[in-house]
Amino acid sequence: MSSLRSVRVCLFALCAVAAATAQTAPLKVASPNGQIVFQLFDGAPPKGADHRPATASLRYAVEFHGLPLIAESALGLEIEGQPPLGPGMRKVSAETGAVDESYTIPVGKTRSVRNHYRSLTAGFEDASGRKLRIEVRVFDDGAAFRYVVPAQPALQQVRITREDTVFSFAKDAATYPLILDGYQSSWEDEYQQRQVSGLHPDWLMGTPLLAEEPGTGWLAIAEANIENYAGMYLRKSSGRFDLRTDLSPRVDETGKPLEPEVAVQTAAPFASPWRVLMIGREPGRLVESNIILNLNPPSKIADTSWIKAGKSAWDWWSGEAAPSVNFKTGMNTATLKHYIDFASASGFPYMLIDAGWALSPKRSGPEDYAAVADITKVTPAVDMPELLRYAREKNVKIWLWSHWTSVNKYMDQAFPLFEKWGVAGVKIDFMNRNDQWMVNWYRRVVVSAAQHHLMIDFHGAFPPDGLRRTWPNLMTREGVMGKEYLKWSARTTPTHNATLPFTRMLAGPLDYTPGAFGNVNRAQFVPRNFEPMTPNTRAHELALYAVLESPLMMVSDYPEHYQGQRDFDFIKRVPVTWDAIHVIGGQPMEWISVARRSGSEWFVGTLTNWDARAVKLPLSFLGEGKYTAEIYADAPDAAEQATHTTLTKKTVDRNTVLDVRMVPGGGNAVWIHPAAD
Repeated sequence: MSSLRSVRVCLFALCAVAAATAQTAPLKVASPNGQIVFQLFDGAPPKGADHRPATASLRYAVEFHGLPLIAESALGLEIEGQPPLGPGMRKVSAETGAVDESYTIPVGKTRSVRNHYRSLTAGFEDASGRKLRIEVRVFDDGAAFRYVVPAQPALQQVRITREDTVFSFAKDAATYPLILDGYQSSWEDEYQQRQVSGLHPDWLMGTPLLAEEPGTGWLAIAEANIENYAGMYLRKSSGRFDLRTDLSPRVDETGKPLEPEVAVQTAAPFASPWRVLMIGREPGRLVESNIILNLNPPSKIADTSWIKAGKSAWDWWSGEAAPSVNFKTGMNTATLKHYIDFASASGFPYMLIDAGWALSPKRSGPEDYAAVADITKVTPAVDMPELLRYAREKNVKIWLWSHWTSVNKYMDQAFPLFEKWGVAGVKIDFMNRNDQWMVNWYRRVVVSAAQHHLMIDFHGAFPPDGLRRTWPNLMTREGVMGKEYLKWSARTTPTHNATLPFTRMLAGPLDYTPGAFGNVNRAQFVPRNFEPMTPNTRAHELALYAVLESPLMMVSDYPEHYQGQRDFDFIKRVPVTWDAIHVIGGQPMEWISVARRSGSEWFVGTLTNWDARAVKLPLSFLGEGKYTAEIYADAPDAAEQATHTTLTKKTVDRNTVLDVRMVPGGGNAVWIHPAAD
């Protein structure tokens, strides 16, 4: 009997251990290729423990190629007047799934987008019966999760004070933060390089945040599908390698604080934005990713035939320049007609009229003028009806700049009027916020614009969240320190240009406004508003058109600066929407080479920072057969004469490796097209 009792005791002990193990085993979901594994833990006790610690919380972890990338990190929502959702919650359900589909988009980095992931939806409940779901999707190029609060008696009207979402790096990662000066920001600054352990807790960091864990891989923290929620920031947390989320606090329509301690006010059921981890072996794989788009709902615009990518002439960069023309340049009808002529002759579909235009009351009825008079400054020198007539004659469509406060006030009157005029789109500026009210305003704008066949370019904007998949009339955004800064500073450098594709551009298109042909070297550069210059070579400037993504791309300089310039042929030829992308190589803050395909043609842009650089570019991405490569390269004297380039033609195929040599601040731009028989 004693031996039988011993066996029973041992069996009981083994069962107890097995039960504890089962209780603490994480839920797992792997990417389709098996290289990324997402683990989700509930607030169960540690293995072998006989009670649930009050502090135990929902947690997650991520592995890449079998190595820890994100160590166990907390999950949770803090809600005003209630205990947090997360601590002590136990799993009550779990459902897995998989999706493999493709869809097309009217403009973007790839015409067709594959949406391929495995999913996990896990339900949790706490001791008081409150419920929370965590939705997880794991792709071959990253993982994403979000909180879903279902309808329930205990949670109806919800006021979120903060998220307890933490990103705990498995190693002391090298990060590339954009450090902001507050929640109301244009996101226009340089990116830095810091170890995660050296980040200061007071720093408010924007997303996407790029990081490298040596020996493991690259990742970027981002967000997608922000709807009726506040935008996310990151701060250094108490853990050595930890970052925690921070949400933009509630403000009113004008930006004045409402409740600094509350970020989101909503009602259940609701879902948070997706918290995204873009993951790859090399940083270029992140640049190629469409994960941000995939985490947004499908297009709500049935007929997208009116949504057209294209390059645009632009008066703002050097509209006050005074070349040899027979009129006074500035914000006036003659100058803007001159730009329309330039766009038409160059084959550009658009002309963007920036700040300072106004409809002349002498040329239109008072009802038309009243609808737009407050949208911008009144400038009697601009005859808008005549410009619209002239542009139609020249087969050019007009974009109009507007301040967001005026759009907010007059949207219901102005958008129908712009449609009546035949305006292509509206560039809306100076929002400089991503609080819940402003996030919702962005959506209201694109919905109203779509109803009136208007495309949108958000300036003074927070970075993209993939909204353009649902509303593809949202073409591009600023949210970046672009070329304009060279009019008053020396901050938009070749190093900055070599960093943007790996940081800000991961979120989506950026209206950086390239095209400056006043190229000089570092020592010669002088910031100036009149005929501004740029501290990089001409070949570097050409390369920006292939490196950067924006379906609405400015050609920024004065028309006369392009006359007789052989290099302008590349700008006229390069598309701004694509069928495929391949990042050949690069390193943030150092260099990048990007190949983009349109039809059977490829365009390759390569640029370097302040260091002279020689790189080899394998053309293995080409199809079968022979191609002709037309190569715009830094001339031998480009370090001293930055406008100098060489143009060579050579026959290439997929086995060719191009030798590219760049001077400091230099670049290289290549047009590759099938060879003639």
